[in-house]
Amino acid sequence: MASPSSLFTTALVMALMLSSTTVGLAARLLADETPAAAPAAVPGIPAVPKPPVPTVPTVPAITMPPMPAVPAVPAVTVPPMPTVPAATMPPMPAVPSMPAVPAVPAVTVPAVPNAALPPMPPMPAIPAVPKVTLPPVPSFPKVTLPPVPSIPGVPMPFLAPPPSA
Repeated sequence: MASPSSLFTTALVMALMLSSTTVGLAARLLADETPAAAPAAVPGIPAVPKPPVPTVPTVPAITMPPMPAVPAVPAVTVPPMPTVPAATMPPMPAVPSMPAVPAVPAVTVPAVPNAALPPMPPMPAIPAVPKVTLPPVPSFPKVTLPPVPSIPGVPMPFLAPPPSA
């Protein structure tokens, strides 16, 4: 089964192909009907003579035989439609009325007696965490990078300011 995205892609490609044929035909028709502009003469190069255009022979007129007459269709008589007798429907029975919904009695919730909870054991003391000193971080030597070569026509990337210490 095709997924919705592939179905959409297929429909889009088909729509583009169908729309491009009319543009291609219109461009071809325009190119066939408009005469091409004469190119500018280049000094030092002799002009090339145009080849002779062949003449199109005329097509002789052809006489066609007369079309045969179409026979007339005879009129058809349709028998009259029989009349449908009027039907009388019995009256609809009356819908019985719904009985009234009885009221919901109020429910009384008994009070919960106060219960005495057993005594909780005392919370144990949390031991103190000893302070740990970490060794100093070693420093790295500063490395200077060569400058970035500039390429003509290519913009330089945005240089961010150096981070503040």
